[in-house]
Amino acid sequence: MTVVAVLADPPRPGLVLPNLAETSPLTESEAADLYAAMLRDTFLAAVRSGGELLVNYRPDDLLPDEFVTDEPAAAAVRAVAADALGDLSDVRVEKQVGSTFDARAGNTVSHLLNTEGEQSVAVVRGNAPLLTRTLVDSAAMKLRSTPVVLGPSTDGRCYYAAFTDTIDFAEAFTASEIETLAARGHDAGLDVDFVPMQPTIETGEDLLTVLPMLHARREAGRIVPKHTAEFVAELGLRVVAEDGEKRVVRA
Repeated sequence: MTVVAVLADPPRPGLVLPNLAETSPLTESEAADLYAAMLRDTFLAAVRSGGELLVNYRPDDLLPDEFVTDEPAAAAVRAVAADALGDLSDVRVEKQVGSTFDARAGNTVSHLLNTEGEQSVAVVRGNAPLLTRTLVDSAAMKLRSTPVVLGPSTDGRCYYAAFTDTIDFAEAFTASEIETLAARGHDAGLDVDFVPMQPTIETGEDLLTVLPMLHARREAGRIVPKHTAEFVAELGLRVVAEDGEKRVVRA
């Protein structure tokens, strides 16, 4: 069984998806709401798969001071998880450890594999709304024979990184992270495999990719990420082309 560690921040305006608010019609508050919606869908995908969900939150002492509020980070992330899943009594909720995302991801993977004896661990940011149970289970199947399984995203990013052994995580999730993670796996003498590409959302440019996919799936009667789709519908977000240039508009 793969432990799916969703590394989650409290969904606070300006803290999460800051580039999205700067490059799209969304405000900082709306970007935070979208982040929370995508987290809910990620939690659901993990729970519905054959894996075990770990809600791995960034605690207050690892947040910039301006984003620390009266509500503890743990409570804010728990509230998002509870809204998606209901009862959390069977869900692992643990704090992250480390000063950077790379360190926090590496510490989570290393602790679960080396200290707790888990067979495989996946790191997920929660900003890939089209992550599904099927993708999680497909990665788990590949992990039976391949120690590193990666999910490539747009712009050289990685939406899903799973391991049965550790690699050098220092700066592994920076720059072209899909290439870096694959290289680190190779450097550790580990085979690397991939699951299908899925888009992530960090900027307005990413919405140009994701929004048509969501609307197309809805029109075709296919499964859509419930919470993300509801958010998009509520704001009336669409992609239009004007004078040969695509842009995101809202109703």
